[in-house]
Amino acid sequence: MSVPTRTVTGMATLPNPLPKLASDPSGRSLGLQLPPGRLIDTTDEGPWHEPLLWHAERSASPGNWNALGGPSARAGLLAVLVDLGGAQGGPGKWELMPAQMSYPGDHDAEDVLVEYWEECAATGEEWPGLADGLTLASDPDARAAQVADSLADEARSWFTAPHLALVPARRSADVPAAVGWTGPAQHETDTARLCAVLRSWEDRFGIRVVGLGFDVLVLSVAAPPATLAEATAVAAEHFAFCPDNVLRGPGDLAAYAEQLIGEHAWSFWWD
Repeated sequence: MSVPTRTVTGMATLPNPLPKLASDPSGRSLGLQLPPGRLIDTTDEGPWHEPLLWHAERSASPGNWNALGGPSARAGLLAVLVDLGGAQGGPGKWELMPAQMSYPGDHDAEDVLVEYWEECAATGEEWPGLADGLTLASDPDARAAQVADSLADEARSWFTAPHLALVPARRSADVPAAVGWTGPAQHETDTARLCAVLRSWEDRFGIRVVGLGFDVLVLSVAAPPATLAEATAVAAEHFAFCPDNVLRGPGDLAAYAEQLIGEHAWSFWWD
């Protein structure tokens, strides 16, 4: 799927506090106490006009998210873990394309999912519709901190070297598009369209974007499906969002749905 290059219209209007860190690496002017870190402005087409993200030099430890996530959000920067391990290295070596991203708010989540479903589902299999919103089992931000600590503590198979990062974004669902992340490029080159779905999942399932790898996305989930029927409805959305999760995983939606029951972390990987 290809789309024309776009200017980051909605994103560009957000004030970006990151340039202040160039002269104030500690972040004190933003009310922060930052460890040694690095500003990233590297994109696939050369340096961006302002930093896209900051990440700590040291690997993340349990508690880092809680210590920095709240104060940074008040400064207009949202926390996310980025993977500096693996063959692709960290964000400074990723193929970031912020100029190619549209604005998540310009897209309708169900329209996006229906388009993906029609491209990937078996011929004649109708789109089942959006899953109903579910009751929060925990505070979304508290759940995000727990999942982040789990990633930092266990270095689960999703990441090999998670580092805490800060991104200028209005809401967690917008983080991938805000940095110009192209991990799903084999499925969608305008990541803002996927972020529109993430916004809907924020509203219905209390998700937060907790981790980004080169082609991996990890979400925390404060309202996971509790029954097989609920999980089956959510699984259809996951299949449209990231077909590889099902096709290269359990192989069918029924088996995949069973894995979602009570699961507080969703991961997606695009080949």
